[in-house]
Amino acid sequence: MADFKFTKEEIEKINKAAAHVESVSSGEVLTAVIRESSDYAFAELVFALVGGFVFYTTAMFFHSGIESRLSGLFWEPHPWHVTAFYGAATLLVIGLLYILSNLPGFDRLIVPKAVIQKNVHRRALVHFTESGAVNTRDRTGILFFISLRERQVEIIADEGINSKVGEDAWDGILKKLLANIKKGDAAAGLETAILDCAAILKEHFPVQKDDVNELPDGIVFLED
Repeated sequence: MADFKFTKEEIEKINKAAAHVESVSSGEVLTAVIRESSDYAFAELVFALVGGFVFYTTAMFFHSGIESRLSGLFWEPHPWHVTAFYGAATLLVIGLLYILSNLPGFDRLIVPKAVIQKNVHRRALVHFTESGAVNTRDRTGILFFISLRERQVEIIADEGINSKVGEDAWDGILKKLLANIKKGDAAAGLETAILDCAAILKEHFPVQKDDVNELPDGIVFLED
């Protein structure tokens, strides 16, 4: 799921789908795929620290047993041995939990869904702006944005499209695309979603005689 190395044939199909949309409408389609929209480093650190605190607190309930066991390991036990054990063990737990939290897909288990959606939406808006989609002549730019690690999809349309097409129109396209991504077939899902978009844009934004291709048709693979 985290790997977005589409085959050459898959990329060609996606690019052709985008070109088809622009051949039957005045819409400008962008397609972008990113491994993850955020590294969620702060959430991972908080998770590890909270886990360490829970371990330390739990260990306090077994203080007598821990102290007795440690005392049996040394010829001359000292009080600082117990203190050192708590400190080292807590740091070890924090470290292990932080490593665990960096495993692919673990973010979805510890980060609230609303936070993930917000990060994906923000990253999609950044690309929509930086790509120049907001500067098309008739404000008919539309972005298909897939964030693979989060398994989230954003379809962002400029104000020209939003003035004639409601959000409900994209619901079916989104559901099918997400279903394909969850099955591990993001390329086919993206191609189908773009082609489904053609019917919507063709109805509301037919091709004009002076239409020009203002944005590149090729799929873009973004860095994290």
